[in-house]
Amino acid sequence: MAEIGDDVPLADRIRGKTVHQRGARESVESNSSTSSGSSEQDGEDGGTYMDNSPWVFMPEPLFIKIFLQLRARDVLNAGQCCKRWYKLSKDDYIWRKYFRQEFNVDPSIQLKRGAESWRAEYRRLTNNVPMVMTDVLTFHSHQVLHVSFSHNGKMFATCSKDGFVIVWNSAYPTTIRDSYDMRKLSWKYTQFSQFNQSDTLLLVSGVHFGSPHSTSGEIAVFTVQNGFKLKCRVTNRPYDIFGTWFSDQHLLSGDLSWLAHLVSSSILWLNKANQEVDSEHTPVRSQMYKFYNRNASSIRAIMVANCPWLSDEAEVKKEGEKEKGTSDAEQKSSDDEPGTSSGDRRAGNPLSHYQMSQDVDSDEEQDEGVDDGQDPRAAEDVPYQLLVGDQVDYASPIQYLQEFRQEYEESYYESSDDCLEDDEDDGDDEELSEGEDDLENMCPKYLIFSTGSKTYTPHQIGFKRITSVNFPRRIDPGPSLRERIALRDRQRELQVIMAEMSPEEIRLQYILQNEEPPMEPNWANYEAVAGRFDKVDKLIDLHGHIIGMGLSPDHRYLYVNSRPWPKNCVIRNPLDPPAIAQEIDIHVIDLMTLKKVGKMLRAHKAYTPNTECFFIFLDVCDNYVASGAEDMHAYLWDRYYGVCLAKYQHADVVNSVAFNPRDNEMLVTTSDDYEIRIWRSLSKAKKLGIPIVNRASEFRKQKSNRPPPPPQQQHQHCMRSFV
Repeated sequence: MAEIGDDVPLADRIRGKTVHQRGARESVESNSSTSSGSSEQDGEDGGTYMDNSPWVFMPEPLFIKIFLQLRARDVLNAGQCCKRWYKLSKDDYIWRKYFRQEFNVDPSIQLKRGAESWRAEYRRLTNNVPMVMTDVLTFHSHQVLHVSFSHNGKMFATCSKDGFVIVWNSAYPTTIRDSYDMRKLSWKYTQFSQFNQSDTLLLVSGVHFGSPHSTSGEIAVFTVQNGFKLKCRVTNRPYDIFGTWFSDQHLLSGDLSWLAHLVSSSILWLNKANQEVDSEHTPVRSQMYKFYNRNASSIRAIMVANCPWLSDEAEVKKEGEKEKGTSDAEQKSSDDEPGTSSGDRRAGNPLSHYQMSQDVDSDEEQDEGVDDGQDPRAAEDVPYQLLVGDQVDYASPIQYLQEFRQEYEESYYESSDDCLEDDEDDGDDEELSEGEDDLENMCPKYLIFSTGSKTYTPHQIGFKRITSVNFPRRIDPGPSLRERIALRDRQRELQVIMAEMSPEEIRLQYILQNEEPPMEPNWANYEAVAGRFDKVDKLIDLHGHIIGMGLSPDHRYLYVNSRPWPKNCVIRNPLDPPAIAQEIDIHVIDLMTLKKVGKMLRAHKAYTPNTECFFIFLDVCDNYVASGAEDMHAYLWDRYYGVCLAKYQHADVVNSVAFNPRDNEMLVTTSDDYEIRIWRSLSKAKKLGIPIVNRASEFRKQKSNRPPPPPQQQHQHCMRSFV
């Protein structure tokens, strides 16, 4: 390479060359100015080579072979020499090699559809990935648990264990827009926030003060425009159901009722965001679903996805039924069964069932031979792998099925924006006070939540299809006050009389009145009480503790953080879940087919035991996937190619990450170190004039796809994969 470098025009600026070298240089310099007298012309370049130039006889394949031996930056510099070299330096074959080698992309993965070239993709992953730390926000005085952006990208909100919710302006430099101390409302801390589609309201979820085992929480709604004012408050139990916007003016909350030992019901309520009503007969909430929970589990982490393809499927199904004359018999499968489900300094956001009483009889052990609705393929697991040597600083790639990349670009263009526009209302608050219009002609949706059936820790993803919602316009006033008092007095008299009667006399009284004596249902027998509850349409078992979920911007794909259980583990006590791995897996589920289309095994870290396991939120944008971790870093992957690109340092656990939905080159990370850090791309940092001092760690120039260690290494270190 040294001999070649002495003759190339890159040496033009070097002094003290031989006469022969100067002659060669002069012949090359004349290429850009001479238009005749050459043996080879390039009309596109507009320049020619002299007949006596040695570069005339250099074939392009040899040029490319030489360029492949250089670094990417050297090739760019060589392209500035002359027009022919500039053209050759843009050859996509060269940049495909650079791209795959430096970013560790599998050779079988083709160029993303819609991308300009491999060179453009190389430039994007070099200049347009959030990489430069531009702001460090330290207003919170405790662990920062969550961050969320407004849809217009102009604001983001953070929640913390200090009890505050803060709304920030996302422009550089970042400033506080509004804040509120929720401890005034008897909140212990704030844990989750979400803007509505029109960015006029902010949903804030939090935990109430109470006993150490209390599951009481609350949701508050604030106005964002024209002042940060409290609009309404809604009870929410358990608190780790979080809550979510159902439409622009309606939100979902939860309630938990215990029916028997380890058996409960989860009720989801649809609430109006504006509860300033003119009449006591106008409803502000309506029961939406009631689910059956077994083995001390419950519904958690609810979210709503807009699914316009469901309406198309419904039309096709109706047409098919008309042609057949009869509908297909309902397939009975376990997928149709409903999911069953310390101190303030404790790290992160713990589960609401933390340290439950473990008074379980031995006869209540679970039959592990029964499959609770999961795809048989989901039961397959891989041996626990320890990242050894230089693999410690590398996060595994997301391995997608081939169908994901085939559908990725199509799903991007078939966005759910149309559904989101249905939820939007540009009217003012007075026009939205009734809160009914945004439920009419509603786009089909999926209610998504985490739950369980074998133990109280969430290990299943549940899906419930929502096609229409009937929110009552008026409440039936019922009996008058005088009638209610008379009814209460009669019931009390009847209770006194029945208390003096024997069970046989009571039974005879019911027989004489042609009535059946009231009997308490056997809540432990689901088949006997199934008619009292709503069914879950689909359950996907991830065989591990689910600690975070995130939707893609088009609502087509669901990304899930989970910490896997040991392979072939047997759960004998629902209040004693299996040990969970230290590494976090990411699963990718296609909401159009409700099947897993990708997974990432044993990548970013988590260390807390399952009894204290808390949420590690992840976020997805058009180009990237990011997640927090307990190893004091957040990680970022390219969404299409699946490779890990960077990790972002903190001084403690990273609880949450969020991309700016209008600018994928801006990422916010929050941590237990009380800090909020904002990361922008090299390109944006240069435009803003920000010194490029603090940078994230890049995963570049990896020579392999990080194969698993040999079996003897796995056996030697396998115990380190567990808490």
